[in-house]
Amino acid sequence: MAHTREAHADHSPHGDQGPVSGDSAHGDHEHAQHGDQGAHDGHSGHDHSSHVAQFRRLFWIMLVLAAPTAFFSTMFAEILGYQRPDFPGADWVSPVLGTIIFVWGGRPFLTSGWGELRSRQPGMMLLIAMAITVGFVASLGASLGIFDHQLDFWWELALLIVIMLLGHWIEMRSLAQTTSALDSLAAMMPDEAERVVGDTVETVAPGQLDVGDLVIVRPGGRIPADGEIEHGAAAVDESMITGESTPVARDVGERVVAGAVATDSALRVRVTATGEDTALAGIRTLVAEAQNSSSRAQRLADKSAALLFWFALGSAVITALVWTLIGRPDDAVIRTVTVLVIACPHALGLAIPLVVSIATERAANAGVLVRDRLALETMRQVDAVVFDKTGTLTRGEPVVTGVASSGSDDENDVLAIAAAAEHDSEHPLARAIVRAAEERGLELPEASDFTSEPAVGVTASIGGRVIRVGGPALLRSVGGESLADTEPWEDDGATVLHVVRDGEVIGAIGLADEVRDESRRAIDELHRRGIRVVMMTGDAQAVADAVAQRLDIDEVHAGVRPEHKASHIAELQKAGRRVAMVGDGVNDAPALAKADVGIAIGAGTDVAIGSAGVILASDDPRAVLSVVDLSNATYRKMTQNLWWAAGYNLIAVPLAAGVLAPVGFVLPVAVGALLMSASTVVVALNAQLLRRLDLSPR
Repeated sequence: MAHTREAHADHSPHGDQGPVSGDSAHGDHEHAQHGDQGAHDGHSGHDHSSHVAQFRRLFWIMLVLAAPTAFFSTMFAEILGYQRPDFPGADWVSPVLGTIIFVWGGRPFLTSGWGELRSRQPGMMLLIAMAITVGFVASLGASLGIFDHQLDFWWELALLIVIMLLGHWIEMRSLAQTTSALDSLAAMMPDEAERVVGDTVETVAPGQLDVGDLVIVRPGGRIPADGEIEHGAAAVDESMITGESTPVARDVGERVVAGAVATDSALRVRVTATGEDTALAGIRTLVAEAQNSSSRAQRLADKSAALLFWFALGSAVITALVWTLIGRPDDAVIRTVTVLVIACPHALGLAIPLVVSIATERAANAGVLVRDRLALETMRQVDAVVFDKTGTLTRGEPVVTGVASSGSDDENDVLAIAAAAEHDSEHPLARAIVRAAEERGLELPEASDFTSEPAVGVTASIGGRVIRVGGPALLRSVGGESLADTEPWEDDGATVLHVVRDGEVIGAIGLADEVRDESRRAIDELHRRGIRVVMMTGDAQAVADAVAQRLDIDEVHAGVRPEHKASHIAELQKAGRRVAMVGDGVNDAPALAKADVGIAIGAGTDVAIGSAGVILASDDPRAVLSVVDLSNATYRKMTQNLWWAAGYNLIAVPLAAGVLAPVGFVLPVAVGALLMSASTVVVALNAQLLRRLDLSPR
């Protein structure tokens, strides 16, 4: 949340010293819902594993049936030049098995094609259904002596269905792989939790835990629910949340998340969230939403598939008419069937959802949670990134940046005295002073009689002498003057606290919101990509300017209240900028929603922020670069797949129609099916290359 000067001043015992600072079809029609024989009902949010098994089983059964169907086909025997076995009933082996293949193996395509026809959304499944139906009718008619024997291509029908099933099997296996992020997240929850009840410990399932329960996490064990450490300290592996492989130190009072691993020590954790309220569950929901969400590119692919249907249908009609008019009706049927097979836009339907599904999974593994696919597509066009300062570019907590002495006491003495006086205070500035003394290994003198006076500071007794620590109001009350050494601190917007002993100023301490080491690297990389960097903060201009100068930020807006941030975003957009807003959530929600891309820093706990399209599980601003790189890589793969899928069909359909027949080239329907499936495989393999993208911080 944004931190303002006023917020710190109002709560400070130090007075007015200032602050520290969318799949599938796949698309929307979801393959018109494949029939119950291996139907995959669209791909988003479903159990792809069962569909993979169904198509695998169906493929192998049909392959076994297709072998004798082709072997006993007279035309197939003539093509390969072997003598077909001749015995009573041999002529009916291919028709009988071919009919079984058509009815059983073709059922997913027939039912889905019928669904598309009923919903008036013609697409790829209707084309496949038309192709195999025409092939079946022609072959059956030839076997019964109704049609010319040249139309007896049971072997081609069998091969077509087997290849289609193989393509679907490969497709479903690829799509199933994209859900591995969800499966991995689910697997990170432990099977058991140890709950403390009085003086005993009982083993329960994580689902039986309630908020307020105390649980024990053994060394190397997974934390069963979100909570706060009540006892112990450990290096916690939170890589499944943040994408950061290095364990982080967690101590008493700090929050931990379900699924994280206490690598080296035992912890006692007080449960604050369970089940669907945990950060891990939030991430799973976000990944699922991202895989389900539609997008501009997906809608383009769906529209292209619909247009390609009419293109294929028109081409088939023209093909039939032309070959019939030139007196070759048998060739008209064969060419028409081939056109319908070649034109199946299966690869086109796979081009976008598979790329985006892999991209969102790859991002989730790196701690970048894509909630809205449109945001992922838009990020590549962003030319201005607006950062909230506190908690985003800075750590959101004060640190000691300088200590000055007025004379007799050295800097360490001043810091130790101040830390002793502040030891019993819970104010963030007091905590920062105590922490700085501990980091320097200073021994604190014993303090007593602690009191806190709002808007002035704190008072304590140390060694029989009165020690006071506070801001300008304290100086005025004792008639003291600020030290000259503090002027540069004040110019940089730091908070200055003076240390007074028995009414005499003995030193001063400068505190400021610590700038993240990663922020400068992130901003440098954004500049290298030609992106303008803007900072908005509720802090005073001096504080904002100091941070901006240190980070080389292009534009600064200081003193901005949370409700006014959205208007600044709008101004940038009016100037022609595509804007991404990076904030830490709640107070930045209007600006996150207004920006072309809202990026919320969730830090692993506040992941369910509805106003952001992208959520960074870690608080590392360099993750913004990962979003940019992922957007560019995803767009390239989408474009490549669309060009391949659509371009392939536009070139192959005329060949299937027989435009090269005058020069002796006729494309067989089985080869057409093989090429169509090859196109699907190429698209799937190209999308898989996204897994090589390196999204690690740099």
